[in-house]
Amino acid sequence: MRYFVLLLACLPWVASLAKEPAVSAPVPVTVPMPALSARAWILMDYASGQVLAAQDAEKRLEPASLTKMMTTYLVAEALVDQRLSLQQPITVSEQAWRTQGSRSFIPVNGQVLVDDLLKGMVIQSGNDASVALAEAIGGSESAFAVMMNRTAQRLGLKDTHFLNASGFFDGPQPTHYSTAHDMARLAAALVRDHPEVHRLHAMKEYTYAGIRQYNRNRLLWADPTVDGLKTGHTKSAGYCLVATSLRAPRRLISVVLGAPSDEARARDSLNLLNWGYTAFEAVKVYGKGQTVSQFKVYKGAKSSVKVGFTDDLIVSVPRGMADKLVMRLDSRQPLLGPVRSGIPVGTLKLMLGEQAWGEYPVVALEEVPLAGFFGRLWDTLVLWFR
Repeated sequence: MRYFVLLLACLPWVASLAKEPAVSAPVPVTVPMPALSARAWILMDYASGQVLAAQDAEKRLEPASLTKMMTTYLVAEALVDQRLSLQQPITVSEQAWRTQGSRSFIPVNGQVLVDDLLKGMVIQSGNDASVALAEAIGGSESAFAVMMNRTAQRLGLKDTHFLNASGFFDGPQPTHYSTAHDMARLAAALVRDHPEVHRLHAMKEYTYAGIRQYNRNRLLWADPTVDGLKTGHTKSAGYCLVATSLRAPRRLISVVLGAPSDEARARDSLNLLNWGYTAFEAVKVYGKGQTVSQFKVYKGAKSSVKVGFTDDLIVSVPRGMADKLVMRLDSRQPLLGPVRSGIPVGTLKLMLGEQAWGEYPVVALEEVPLAGFFGRLWDTLVLWFR
């Protein structure tokens, strides 16, 4: 891109791989925001983590069945780690069978394949399937909840706390909570880390034991670019929906919490997505594996290392303002060998005119082994006199 300033500065490095803008200031867009009915909501750019619009997105609210996104994430991890397999039969406990709310109609003490339980949870939002999967992974639902909270912390969901695998309770449960922003982060993690499981959320229906079960996400029928993700509803939480949409090259994630009806949550979500795609345009800042710069390396077998991004860096900017995007590259210095490929070595800071627009970690694109004895000795002397 022609519009950039490359600046190498000696700044302390904050170890973080989260793609998230430093500032969520109001954005100068010309397309008016639609009126929304939900208590809290957010629209986030998936690739960059930018918050394009939000209201009360950090307010702790009950997530209802949006909880199942974390259960799905842990099931996907268990499949990758081969602690579970899709064709593995799971015995349905009486506790799982007795779980109230939305159900997948699995038989008590019967054996159900993990594949069927996963689809029952994702498509039908089956609470019984959620508990059966939680018990299979954690041994008990309470132990699984500990795993959920540990994973939430690892993913940076600082305002989230889970008590069970389904999100269903007989009444209000204020200690089971999340935020619109955390739910957007969790959705992004599921899409990024487990795309094969995310694809299940686009299925409109599923038949188990002769019973056809329909996906509760209305947007799957209203917008062909929507491929997920999760609905939720309880009396105290209201109607909630996390929606993912891909209109190439951009993916947007919308979250609405506490809408007054099923129809309202679908309308709010669709209005947010349409507004985001209309009001913003995608700018590909750098491509996957593209060399952004070369950083000086001390005590390495090579004197420099190529740096860039392991995925395409695509950001959203208000339509018509792409030429105002300015970049500044900060290098972690001194950068000492050995350098492993993929480790963070700097930060790309974006400005839109005078406004901070995001900070993104830059990583080493190649290995730089440790230098020999005399090379290390020479660079030690150089660093002394820097």
